[in-house]
Amino acid sequence: MSTTDAVAFWDGVYAARPAAGTPQPNVRLTETVTGLPPGAALDLGCGNGGDALWLAGQGWQVTAVDISALAVQRLAALARAHGLGDRLTAVRQDLHGSFPPGEFDLICAHYLHTPFGLDRAAVLRSAAHALRPGGRLLVVDHGSTAPWSWQQDPETRYPSPQEVAAGIGLAAQTWTIERADTPRRIATGPDGSTAEVTDHILLIRRTA
Repeated sequence: MSTTDAVAFWDGVYAARPAAGTPQPNVRLTETVTGLPPGAALDLGCGNGGDALWLAGQGWQVTAVDISALAVQRLAALARAHGLGDRLTAVRQDLHGSFPPGEFDLICAHYLHTPFGLDRAAVLRSAAHALRPGGRLLVVDHGSTAPWSWQQDPETRYPSPQEVAAGIGLAAQTWTIERADTPRRIATGPDGSTAEVTDHILLIRRTA
């Protein structure tokens, strides 16, 4: 399918949801980043913008990208409304075609899943190379299907963090895996309902 199809799909996903006034950050982000000195951050697939807004509020200089123009427009408006417009730049970008320029101290990719063609391993490899020495790449994937997910195929298989790391194929002398596990938690969906879900967490640090 074309980029136009992907944009229309994701714009439709966000149009079907009411705009969030105060979107919440992912718990896997806050538990990982709390205590780190703020720097330059990149949020891949920013969605409603909870992660990007939280990071900006913690003093990070954030670039947030998403294929959905609607998601990006909403996030830019939220950043201005929360007085964070000088710390957060929201950009519409199709990661299938290009990767954001720059170097970063933190890159996060939460639930970067799509039914359209995307070489995730290549995107995450580009992210690892865009880290400054000491910088971290946090990849949080679905390990189970939530009731509110757009993806309800019972045959869906979610690769483990170790499989994701192997697919990226980073040299051990330059990057270190700091975390690779599959914890469970109670999550809240867009409609306010709750369910137990599994997260696949991969945290990689650039050491050289």
